[in-house]
Amino acid sequence: MATKKKNKKIQESIKIIPIGGLHEIGKNLTAIQYHDEIIIIDCGISFPTEEMFGIDVVIPDFSYLIDNSEKIKGLFITHAHEDHIGAIPYLLQNINVPIYASRLTIGFIKRKLEEHKIKKPKLHEIFPGDIIRLGSFSIEAIHTTHSVADSLAYAINTPVGTIVHTGDFKIDYTPVDGDAIDLARFAELGKDGVQLLMCDSTNAARKGFTPSESVVGESLRNIFNTIEGRIIIATFSSNVHRVQKIIDIAVETGRKVAFSGRSMEQMVSIAQDLGYLDIPANTVVNLKKIKHVLDKELVIITTGSQGEPMSALYRMANGAHRDVKIRKGDTVILSSTPVPGNEKSVSNIVNELFELGASVIYNDIAETHVSGHACCEELKIIHSLLKPKFFMPIHGEVRHLKANEQIALKLGLDKKNIINACNGNIIELYSNKVKVLDEKVPAEAIMVDGLGVGDVGATVLNERKNLAEAGCVLIAVTLDQATGEILAGPSISTRGLIFLKEYGELIKSAEDYIEEVLLMATPEQLEDEMALKKLLRDKMRKFIYTRTERSPMIVSIIMQI
Repeated sequence: MATKKKNKKIQESIKIIPIGGLHEIGKNLTAIQYHDEIIIIDCGISFPTEEMFGIDVVIPDFSYLIDNSEKIKGLFITHAHEDHIGAIPYLLQNINVPIYASRLTIGFIKRKLEEHKIKKPKLHEIFPGDIIRLGSFSIEAIHTTHSVADSLAYAINTPVGTIVHTGDFKIDYTPVDGDAIDLARFAELGKDGVQLLMCDSTNAARKGFTPSESVVGESLRNIFNTIEGRIIIATFSSNVHRVQKIIDIAVETGRKVAFSGRSMEQMVSIAQDLGYLDIPANTVVNLKKIKHVLDKELVIITTGSQGEPMSALYRMANGAHRDVKIRKGDTVILSSTPVPGNEKSVSNIVNELFELGASVIYNDIAETHVSGHACCEELKIIHSLLKPKFFMPIHGEVRHLKANEQIALKLGLDKKNIINACNGNIIELYSNKVKVLDEKVPAEAIMVDGLGVGDVGATVLNERKNLAEAGCVLIAVTLDQATGEILAGPSISTRGLIFLKEYGELIKSAEDYIEEVLLMATPEQLEDEMALKKLLRDKMRKFIYTRTERSPMIVSIIMQI
């Protein structure tokens, strides 16, 4: 008698696909997939490094999302910082995906899409406690505290369990708006069972707790009370609570407020329209009319706290601002800390401000800034409340992710339940196990240069790097098409290589040398323009290196008539 084979039950699984935000700060984008359904968490940019000459911003690689666009149910945004919303216009140029975000975040996204001329976006305003059901996913918004208002975490109910994505957060018990992080909801989720925790790692290596935003308010109030001249304060334009506190203190101390910087002015407009900024009547003065306000009665809130070229504070420090000239008696407050990589730019601005006669107060001197990210002890609280079965550190460089992993290990999580992933990895999450697959999705850094998206790669960057470091040599010559006889030139010019008045003899020797090369060229070389250009480049490269030990870019132009 034949025996029936038992059908082996296929285990359900969810795919977690980080496309940006791992082993880096910025470019945050994570896809969560169940069969033919995908939701996305965040869609941000990162800023170019010093080696990315001419690049404006860096965005995630959307290839996988574009190839699977029919599966995408929605994009959920945690908060309004550029590293979480900045790439949305570039995604929407390819996929008109529905976007879910809090009220203030939607306000920032709308303005960004208007600038990029994105028409008819599908924007959905959500609030803490809202639950959005999309296919097999059920996504709950949870209020958190961060350095921008209206920040959210998400609890994503899936067929294999609940995934919690914290977004960027800190545990602030005394936030400026009085609306503390919803730890009670995190505790409830932990009681019900959390399959996977994806947690912000930015400050994981820092001990203790991140100070409350209220600490900055008290520090700024003390500083304002001791200053008799103009106050110019630079902060992140997205930090609505910080700006509100500065306005409150200005009013308390009898000062008018002016705003400087495009992004600051835009933020104020958006936040006022949506009710996130409360500015008393007759408080704001137009920047062009500040000369009519006494120095002791004026505060200028400006952008440029990161030393960004052409920002308002940068132009003030370099004497290029149309309305604000730094002078003796001014006090400039940097209500921020430099983002990694910006330390030198900020230092340069501080030095320039001192040279112009201003006093400069920054976070090393007084508590003018607190981070928006959770430190070690706060991360322990979140881990302890949620008690996840599996853990995946996100949002940070390798050192940050490793520090967050160590926190989980110290709290008793088994190492095999901690996911060490890179951008492009596919993580398969089951009810009782997790694994990183061998296959990957494209997750390159896509560079944006002006209107060009992704058309600048390693080759072009290397050329730009070479031009910046060693300059360029241009060879121009006109030949008789029939005989190969030299009709004009060779003429050699340089850019960024040598000072012509001092090295005129070198240029003359180079021109004589190239003329000899042309006279010795074979008929076959003279007939093949590409071969001749290569010959001239190779010979000139060796000639220049022998004389100068420099390796500039060589460009040869051959005209045949």
